[in-house]
Amino acid sequence: MSRLMDFYRSPMAKKMVMAVSGVMLFGFVVGHMLGNAKMYLGEHAFNEYAEGLRSLGEPFVPHGQLLWVARIGLLVAVLLHIWSAWQLTLLNRRARPVSYAKKKTTQATYASRTMRWGGVIILAFVIYHLMHLTFGSVHPNFDATNPFHNVVSGFQNVWVSLFYIVANIALAFHLYHGLWSMFQSLGLDHPSYKGLRRPFAALFATLVTVGNISFPLAVLAGVVKLS
Repeated sequence: MSRLMDFYRSPMAKKMVMAVSGVMLFGFVVGHMLGNAKMYLGEHAFNEYAEGLRSLGEPFVPHGQLLWVARIGLLVAVLLHIWSAWQLTLLNRRARPVSYAKKKTTQATYASRTMRWGGVIILAFVIYHLMHLTFGSVHPNFDATNPFHNVVSGFQNVWVSLFYIVANIALAFHLYHGLWSMFQSLGLDHPSYKGLRRPFAALFATLVTVGNISFPLAVLAGVVKLS
C-alpha cells in the first residue's frame, strides 16, 4: 500500500493520469468533429446522427441513457485532466520556489507556454457549448427536436461563431502540445518513431481544427443553411 501511495504522489503518476484522460478526450474531439461533419449532408442526415446517439443501446437500456453515461465519463476525464495539470503545476512550483531571473524559452514551444490559458479558454467554451447546444439555456431559438436547426441558427450569430473559432484555435495548441508530450508520458518514445511525434501531433491538431472551424464558417458563408 505504501508503494502505491508513493506512486500516487509521484509526478509520473500524475503525468500518466493526464495522458490517459487526454487520450479519452482526444478520441471524443475526433468523434465529435466527424459527427458534426454530417451537417454537410443536410438536415435529415445530421438529425438522424443525433438521434442515433440518443438511441444507443436500445432496447436494452432506456432512450438516451448510454449517451449520459458517455457524458459523465467525459466529465470525469476532464476533471482528472484538470486535477493532474494543477497537481503538476504545484509540484513544479515547489521544486522551483524562486523564479528564474530571466526565463529561457528557447526550447519551449508557444503551445507549451500557453497550455494553462488555453485550457481555461477551452473549459469556458465547453461550458458555454453545453448550455448553448445541449441544454439550450443560452440559445434563443433552441428546438429540442431539431439539432440541425440549433447548430445552424446558433452559428448564424457572428459572435457565437467567433467564440467557437477562437476556442478551437486554443484547442489546436492544446492538442499539439498535449499529444506529442503524451507519448513520452506513456513511455511511447522509441527512437525509431520519436522524431515523428511532433509532425503527427501537428497534423492531428491541424486536421481537427480545420474541420471544427469549417462548421461556423460554412454557416456564415451560406454553404450550410436552414431549409
